[in-house]
Amino acid sequence: MSSSTTAPAQSPIADAAPLSLCAREPLVPADRLVAEMVPPPRFDSVRFETYIPDPNQPSQTEAVQVLSGFAAGLGGAHASGSGKRRWFAKKPAAPTGPRGVYLDGGYGVGKTHLLASLWHAAPAAPEQKAFGTFVELTNLVGALGFQQTVRTLGEHRLLCIDEFELDDPGDTVLVSTLLGKLVDAGVALAATSNTLPGKLGEGRFASADFLREIQGLSAHFRPLRIDGEDYRHRGLPEAPAPFSDEQVTKAAYATPGASLDDFPHLLDHLARVHPSRYGALTDDLKAVCLTDVQPVPDQSTALRLVVLADRLYDREVPVLASGLPFDRLFSEDMLNGGYRKKYFRAISRLTALARDAKGLVGE
Repeated sequence: MSSSTTAPAQSPIADAAPLSLCAREPLVPADRLVAEMVPPPRFDSVRFETYIPDPNQPSQTEAVQVLSGFAAGLGGAHASGSGKRRWFAKKPAAPTGPRGVYLDGGYGVGKTHLLASLWHAAPAAPEQKAFGTFVELTNLVGALGFQQTVRTLGEHRLLCIDEFELDDPGDTVLVSTLLGKLVDAGVALAATSNTLPGKLGEGRFASADFLREIQGLSAHFRPLRIDGEDYRHRGLPEAPAPFSDEQVTKAAYATPGASLDDFPHLLDHLARVHPSRYGALTDDLKAVCLTDVQPVPDQSTALRLVVLADRLYDREVPVLASGLPFDRLFSEDMLNGGYRKKYFRAISRLTALARDAKGLVGE
């Protein structure tokens, strides 16, 4: 038998089968959930110095100054003195001012940039600071339990909450109660919030709504108004036209680190994975490829998809899809209902990631 016969070269498709989100069921230890409460990768490098205030909006310059001072004031021991440090003094040290700040402004004024800059500037080790969205915080409570969350976050100097959600009364009460415990433990707080569902078309700011919803905690927050151009009425961005199943599949095989999943199957899989693990679900992904995108069938599924969209956006993972464009994911009832801001955000973010994915498809 001759040994000189050369085996046929395998195609790149045979060599590089894509990953699958549906095959992943990550088990995330509690310490990782807490350790990952840091500003998302797109805000790794932001600082107060990189925030460019609008010269026509003096409140933006003032916000940087106030937050810089707030960060500087977080050095040393917990200011409210509750907990294990109490026996070192005759009585707890009194706070010199509110132990919380609420960044109050419309879309596009850089609230998240400033909140992340505060986290970076606070003079404490990363493990003594936490940063997450309201949804991530409620998911943490769901994963750890209320008392364990209090014990864990109570050891921190600073908790930053982005997009405090005023549209879910139950979760608002839960988080308000949690924040009360953390304030008693001496944790400083900073937050931004969304707008109440019935007031998306009214005015520009939400501080009155925020302070009313957190009730007994309002005295701990200093509202910091940040004026700027309001992007609320620009409408949804037009989603890119979807590709064909064949184009998406070919791109998935040709892109190292890409995943490939059927969209309806992915939605079913998300129901079996706790939302606190969606970040781990996307570990090491370079792109997400989806076939047969269809309208989301119900609100529970839609809210899970919103969380996944946030995690993908935070990690800047492009999304290539076939089927319907992303601006047709949610029904008119959903887009007009109480969670519509979440759905608008998900469409906007998935649309941005779809634009990022265009280069994955060859000519």
